Amino acid sequence: MTPTDKPPETVGDALARQVEARRSPTYRWVVEALRELGAVDRAVYQAVARTPTAALDGPVRRLSDAADNSRLWLGIAAVIALLGGRRGRRAALEGVVSIGVTSATVNLAMKPILERRRPDRVDADLSRARLVPMPASTSFPSGHAASAFAFAYAVGRHLPGLAVPIRLLAAVVAYSRVHTGVHYPGDVVIGSIAGAGTGAMVAAVCDRLPTAP
Repeated sequence: MTPTDKPPETVGDALARQVEARRSPTYRWVVEALRELGAVDRAVYQAVARTPTAALDGPVRRLSDAADNSRLWLGIAAVIALLGGRRGRRAALEGVVSIGVTSATVNLAMKPILERRRPDRVDADLSRARLVPMPASTSFPSGHAASAFAFAYAVGRHLPGLAVPIRLLAAVVAYSRVHTGVHYPGDVVIGSIAGAGTGAMVAAVCDRLPTAP
């Protein structure tokens, strides 16, 4: 980055710009808070990128790759459906539906609102051992994190014994998107919240549907 270049606009910066456009003193504290959150977001990303983690880089990169196109979650759903009996089949089906609804919500309704650029991995001096292909879509929010937590919500509510491990796995997948340099922390936090929320809404609809005897 040259001295004249501006740092990439964060979600907080973009929201602050929109609020500031109202030109009302009432919103001044909101603008400042959003800009500060944006600065924290960048700082955490830089800290993760520049911390040497040679032992983690390979496994975290492979996990991030495995979650592409929700392959990881679809594989787990298949195993649960085969081995989990009736409850397993319902958990797997609801999990897959939650992924589909969440992906549509994130990609069609959320990403177009704030077209946040992906992080600059060159400027962050990210280790080549971490690199995964940079997605062509915009950065906010993280679709990987959203799908992970939507699936985890569905599985956890039907199979309580898997609730903790599946949520931990979802959290590691979400973190992997920051570790590999394709998302800022704020992207995965909001993506995780959006995914869990969408999963809860899908669950509420499914609970109203009649079940087979």
